[in-house]
Amino acid sequence: MANVIIFDEKAVRDNLLPITYTRPVCEIRVGILTIIDKWRHELPDCSFSYLTEPYLQDKFKVSITDTNLFIAGHVLPDENLVAAISSLAPGEAITADGDTIAFNGSLDDFMSKRYAKATEYTAETTQIRFLYDIFLLNGKALEQDFHKITAHRASQRLSDTNTVIGNPIYPDGTSKIFLEEGASVEGTYLNVKNGPIYIGKDAEVSESSAIRAPFAACEHAVVNMGARITGATTLGPFCKVGGELNNVVMIGYSNKAHDGFLGNAVIGEWCNIGGGTTASNLKNDYTEIKLWNYPAQRFLKTGLQFCGLIMADHSKTGINCMFNTATVLGVGVNIHGAGFPRNFVASFSEGSTSGFIDVPISKFFGIAQRMMARRNKVLDENDRKIFETIYESAENYK
Repeated sequence: MANVIIFDEKAVRDNLLPITYTRPVCEIRVGILTIIDKWRHELPDCSFSYLTEPYLQDKFKVSITDTNLFIAGHVLPDENLVAAISSLAPGEAITADGDTIAFNGSLDDFMSKRYAKATEYTAETTQIRFLYDIFLLNGKALEQDFHKITAHRASQRLSDTNTVIGNPIYPDGTSKIFLEEGASVEGTYLNVKNGPIYIGKDAEVSESSAIRAPFAACEHAVVNMGARITGATTLGPFCKVGGELNNVVMIGYSNKAHDGFLGNAVIGEWCNIGGGTTASNLKNDYTEIKLWNYPAQRFLKTGLQFCGLIMADHSKTGINCMFNTATVLGVGVNIHGAGFPRNFVASFSEGSTSGFIDVPISKFFGIAQRMMARRNKVLDENDRKIFETIYESAENYK
């Protein structure tokens, strides 16, 4: 059994802030599964751990042996890449454009890049390098995950109260709709012309909703009555949504339970989006979008015309909040009041267009504890240390 260590490439990790303030890169959800869970599925006989920032390492632990298989956490597996990595001899590495994709060997050799042989991987790879890659690649990753985790398994029966639009069967005879045990879908329009629909264990899709594939609702996710969902959207575990969503990735445990629009967005864990909150994903002059970049400490061009809200863990919005195109909210942000706040709000800030104040860490912990208790989760000591480190970091306030 190989000892696999999924590592963070620092430059990539920094470009994925603020989402990666609270997790290694491989804990980002894209498609149905997180990146590390994709690798676990491909290498089922291996043990897995993380090599990430020191302040995250107490929660996301690393296990080191004499020989380890290091894999970059921002790279998604595919059949060819898995085969190439699995065939690495001790001391051998795979690189792509100068970056290490995988290495078989000791931690010291990996850290110093002492490779007996480094082979440039010329085949195409799928990589999450920037925040917008999460929603841009979500459709492709969702369909790949769907085929892998539903293969040779039987779906729960779909209720006759639903209306299916398009052919629900793939050419190979498998279904485009899969319901895990305990999933409930009633009185819903399910359009499968553009891909599959996955409903996780004990997830619920309520009546009068309309869903256009590809779509995934993970374990215990809830789609409220009358929701309209399009464009490669993923709801992580225990998320609850309503209103309109278009190409949104919610990592887990977050709520957008009421009316309002989100499009081309990434929402972290333990976020709450108040009723009527709407976030633009398109500038009204149709020009290229710029997005806040933490390493550069400025807004950088994305090459995109569509990009919406990026919201890190434990951030909140009040009712009827409005966001300009491509707004980035750090960790523990609380937005309320009328008008459009600025396009970047630093972590642990509270306020509106009239101004922002710092949120005391004690107040943040109180809010986080109360929200997590609603899902029978506890803010433990490792979590507290992570948030204290982020809070004390000066770069959050620039």
